[in-house]
Amino acid sequence: MSTPEQADIVERARRTKLLLMDVDGVWTDGKLYNVPGPDGRMYETKGFDSQDGISLRWLTWFGVQTGVISGRESPATEVRAQQVGCSFVYQGHIEKIPILEEILAKAGVKPEEVAYMGDDLTDVVVMRRVGFAIATANARPEVKRIAHYVTERPGGAGAVREVVELILKAKGYWDELLRKYEVE
Repeated sequence: MSTPEQADIVERARRTKLLLMDVDGVWTDGKLYNVPGPDGRMYETKGFDSQDGISLRWLTWFGVQTGVISGRESPATEVRAQQVGCSFVYQGHIEKIPILEEILAKAGVKPEEVAYMGDDLTDVVVMRRVGFAIATANARPEVKRIAHYVTERPGGAGAVREVVELILKAKGYWDELLRKYEVE
């Protein structure tokens, strides 16, 4: 038996047509690594969770669009977004509302059909405008307070996968995915 709160979360996940995410602290653990290149210049890199990545591909198989809105610009993010099939990649945007409005228009979805995952204060403005606001386990307390759902897993360590599985189960696609991989 589910509680009214659990039923609300499942309903929000079920109507999700677009999953938008922050990057640092959601796709990653939030750590930024500066490493020297062969030219002596410093280059930023970050680590991404492979299970998060494959789960984003699964969403696209079932018609759920994905995207990122990040305050930082990173070539690593650009490459990773391409690898996992993101429809929308916006970097270098601390002011996220105009980007959200642009994405809504391009994706042809309503705000209530959007889920957004964030971890820091800059994410709250987007989270307040979408149908399913998600905070990672490592999110700031202020972010967790306004979220509809807080992941058990931290960013960069399975938080995205957790949310994707929630969405796929709520939409009734999880069993089909398991059969595809001969899990059942």
